[in-house]
Amino acid sequence: MEAQQTKQDVPVGAVVVYEGKIIAACHNRREEDNAPFAHAEMLAMNEAAKVLGTRRLTGCTLYVTLEPCPMCAGAIILSGLSKCYFGAYDRQSGCCGSVYYIPQDRCFNHQVMCVGGILEEECTRLLTDFFAQKRRGE
Repeated sequence: MEAQQTKQDVPVGAVVVYEGKIIAACHNRREEDNAPFAHAEMLAMNEAAKVLGTRRLTGCTLYVTLEPCPMCAGAIILSGLSKCYFGAYDRQSGCCGSVYYIPQDRCFNHQVMCVGGILEEECTRLLTDFFAQKRRGE
């Protein structure tokens, strides 16, 4: 049963890097954990904070396969991350450049540079294949 639930999660992965080392690596677990906030980015940032022993992720870089949503983009600001790189753009709800650019909004006291399109083709294919399988009922 758990393996089936895991297959239902959108295949998004995130890692946090600090001083050249991966300190957190997570994937989406919203379906697996029945948790609306269990996005890969949120989980990775939480794990990185535990590893560093602080909620401030200054000097850390987030890498994620899909452009962060509004919730994750807000968390990127609040965590104090230094940079964010993502693969596939999310033209419907991406908030690091597609729909909006929350981490660069000057009304917040911290801005985070986000760069998209890193391995974009591979990341987009992974997501496209996942949703095609879901439509086929696999």
